[in-house]
Amino acid sequence: MVEALCGLLPEADIFTLFYDPDLISPAIRSHRIRASFLQPFRNHYRSLLPLMPMALESFDLRGYDLVVSSESGPAKGVILSSATRHVCYCHTPMRYLWDLYPAYRNDWVRSRLKRAIMTPFANYLRLWDYASAARVDDFVANSANVRRRIWKTYRRESVVVQPPVAVEQFYWKPPEDYYLVVSELVAYKGLDTAVRAFAKIGRKLCVVGDGPEFRSLRRMATGNIEFCGRASDEQLRELYARCRAFLMPGEEDFGITVVEALASGKPVIALGRGGAVETVPVAEPLGGLLYSDATEDALCKAIELWERREHLLVPQALQAYAARFSAAEFTRKMKPILFGPPSPGGDVGDL
Repeated sequence: MVEALCGLLPEADIFTLFYDPDLISPAIRSHRIRASFLQPFRNHYRSLLPLMPMALESFDLRGYDLVVSSESGPAKGVILSSATRHVCYCHTPMRYLWDLYPAYRNDWVRSRLKRAIMTPFANYLRLWDYASAARVDDFVANSANVRRRIWKTYRRESVVVQPPVAVEQFYWKPPEDYYLVVSELVAYKGLDTAVRAFAKIGRKLCVVGDGPEFRSLRRMATGNIEFCGRASDEQLRELYARCRAFLMPGEEDFGITVVEALASGKPVIALGRGGAVETVPVAEPLGGLLYSDATEDALCKAIELWERREHLLVPQALQAYAARFSAAEFTRKMKPILFGPPSPGGDVGDL
């Protein structure tokens, strides 16, 4: 995403809460990058959320005509002059403060002390987050799913522009006998459902990613489930290319991994909520299926159904379908938003 915006705005400066110089691409490194005062503590970023509003508001953005924020957190909270236009590309309003807050507080935080501390901080951050949405001139959502969340959370209209995916870098190989999950290992991703389902059916599952749920998932796994950790871009493309099918057992904002799997000519079996409804082709070309219940039994049935339909798959058709999510398409849709006239009343309408 940031690389695509850098291509659209080649002279832009980049302001960020944190960054690791060793992990950013040459395209991003070629810009002037300014990190917040929280940068020295970036290894503990999860615990620094209460300080992020102050860090963002400390950026001096005088002299800029256009500011583009890319966020699934608080980045839109920067303070700008009345002459500066602010376009926010929103991946989602902060889910741990809004639609997932009850689950975070009551199910995923087990310590009573942490719950007690979390409650007032979350209330303060929700008030700040809602107020900071008024600082944005135009919202862009990464999916119709997120567009609904933006309206529900901030009562702001937005236009949908799907995020860019480097679809041309992915390739197909004959499938081997394993299913694939690529995800951060956090509770809301629904990976426990996939692990329990595959422990039941005995199929091989490869899980790529890392996160706080690793130990919990590993304890419930059986020998047919392999945890691969984090993979390089090259390793990930090879895993996509050789898998039998790709799984997405949780509700995603958009689902870039789904598009990467389709660009590899691989089918997708996904929970039929959120971004998957917009990205998984269930008709022509047949690219997988959606199941409705977030349970291991529903996932097992979906896999069984897919395996009966597997012979209908046409990998080249899936790769052609994935091209609609390319970086070139993102650029084509974003240009008129960034460089066209400001929208009346500060909201972007449908394109």
